[in-house]
Amino acid sequence: MQKAYKLLAAQKNLSHSQAKALIDKGLVLANGKKLTLARTELPQNTSFSLIEIQKPQVLFVDENLLAIDKPAFVESYDLQSYYRNDGWMLLHRLDRETSGVILLVREDSAFSKKAKEAFKKREVYKEYQAVVSGIIPESLSINKPISTTKKGFACSKVDKNGQEAITHIEPLSVVGKKTLLKVVIPTGRTHQIRVHLSSLHHPIIGDSLYGGISARRLLLHAHKIRLLGYEIVSTPPKDFSL
Repeated sequence: MQKAYKLLAAQKNLSHSQAKALIDKGLVLANGKKLTLARTELPQNTSFSLIEIQKPQVLFVDENLLAIDKPAFVESYDLQSYYRNDGWMLLHRLDRETSGVILLVREDSAFSKKAKEAFKKREVYKEYQAVVSGIIPESLSINKPISTTKKGFACSKVDKNGQEAITHIEPLSVVGKKTLLKVVIPTGRTHQIRVHLSSLHHPIIGDSLYGGISARRLLLHAHKIRLLGYEIVSTPPKDFSL
């Protein structure tokens, strides 16, 4: 037995720090399963493979708005750094493993001020798709307050003293013991969808933080956003086809 990052470094000709970074980013599979802890003890014959990160694609751009199709495993702030030289800044964020529509606006522009105000007033339509464990047979709304702690990383939970959080879900298809959901959120708390679905005992597949079964990635995708007359849509990846 040997620590995972040391085995990975030897097998892929990497430094120990490079191997640890890849594991911390969720980009390493050990015998086909995602590896989450660099110091996990594994057998010498463990087979490693690396998840390739897709390149961000522009979905729409005009003088006001830049809409990007964010790949999984890309940090939102890294996307901003790609486009910052052209004057774009993030309007909102997505979790690192969440894919889909993310919006940037011109810094300090009149449109950016209107867009930020629309988010505050809950005038933005945000629709996601998620694949969860178990069967959810009918539509329902989840209204459970959420609180978040940040000690090295963010972690949220349902908390009666937390902030208001509302999530609407609708089953789109069921295959075996998995359900593909349409998810609409009027509010935008940290990890809201993940926490709410976990609270129903139907965690998102790939969500190791909130009880989901292991998968190559978190199966959560920002499918559609509507604000201030714009509608931007991102087609979910093949992983979401049930």
